[in-house]
Amino acid sequence: MTTTWVPGADDIGYGADNLPYGVFTRPGGAPRVGVRVGDHVLDLAAALGDGEFFAPSLNRFMSRGSTAWRATRAKVSGMLSAEKGRGAAEPHLIPLSEVELRPPFDVADYVDFSCSLEHASNIGRIFWPEDPPLEPNWRHLPVGYHGRAGTVVPSGTAIVRPAGQRCPPEGGTPVFGPSRRLDIEAELGFVVGTPTSLGRTVPVSDFAEHVFGAVLVNDWSARDIHAWEQAPLGPFLGTSFATSISPWVVPLDALGAARIAGREQSPAPLPHLERVADWGLDVALRIELNGETVSRPPYSCMYWTPDQMLAHLTSNGAVLRTGDLYASGGVSGTGSARQGSLLELTWNGAEPLSLEGGGTRTFLEDGDTVTISGTARGMGGGIISLGAVTGTVQPGNG
Repeated sequence: MTTTWVPGADDIGYGADNLPYGVFTRPGGAPRVGVRVGDHVLDLAAALGDGEFFAPSLNRFMSRGSTAWRATRAKVSGMLSAEKGRGAAEPHLIPLSEVELRPPFDVADYVDFSCSLEHASNIGRIFWPEDPPLEPNWRHLPVGYHGRAGTVVPSGTAIVRPAGQRCPPEGGTPVFGPSRRLDIEAELGFVVGTPTSLGRTVPVSDFAEHVFGAVLVNDWSARDIHAWEQAPLGPFLGTSFATSISPWVVPLDALGAARIAGREQSPAPLPHLERVADWGLDVALRIELNGETVSRPPYSCMYWTPDQMLAHLTSNGAVLRTGDLYASGGVSGTGSARQGSLLELTWNGAEPLSLEGGGTRTFLEDGDTVTISGTARGMGGGIISLGAVTGTVQPGNG
């Protein structure tokens, strides 16, 4: 393990094997880019003497490309792990208690996929029990939809209960009002750094040259609105009201030890989606509802991997922009309490979730707080943290 001289940093998953990037401000100061080290943030503009990090987002740095990302990471790691670098870095370590975290990057576009076989199958069985659980195309390409970049919000942002049309269970005329089936989706998101020109495709082999890092995602979903509007064009108002992301972007290089062979795919993907490297990721997620752990979804069992998602996203020549975000879709595994949504955990409300503190839940109530956290194995054999993304539900205005 690459250890750091910062006290306690390795013990909590924020040592030199991790070094996630974020944006922070101090009281009365302008935004700056930093990396988290233990319970501190390292001010990169000051520590490296690089004015590019005196910026309100990571976008400028991410646009430099993978060579710059790796060189910066190596330099920062050396400063934090070698005693000779201590003098240059230590004066610029700021306690997290003294800073305010800001959105880590400006979101250019947002795409959400459906890459979990278990999640997609569960959704199909719940909503369309008389039909096959998967659409005929599902095993041939990573299905996705274009979301709204403007409603991607940082962790801690209050989530206002959305209103929309929903059809009563007994059928008949739809009604308009606040969602009664507000839900979550625990996901992993990927942040694009290196852009492309219109008409260019990105092969699976170039994944790591374009994707800067990963964030945790909670794609809040209004299941009743979603169910009514699903046909014929898919999700719209049922998911576009808010998508929360974690404040730290974990570099792909920090996830090297978490890489695993992707899940076997049958039938074999078409040539442009064939994997050429192991980009399955063994990331353990945890969902907490009001402080109680209710599920531990395993990202390791995802069917489609992020290199395939990126290749499919650009296979028609769609442009990539710095700050593009694409997410995996709900992460679910087999067995009890390994699903990434309340829809699955309660089987659309038919099997309420019993809480240790008393009471039950089918879907989210006003005042509920949801936190999704994640961990993975670091390059030195220890555990690195992907941080957490949290949000509290507030009453709607509809």
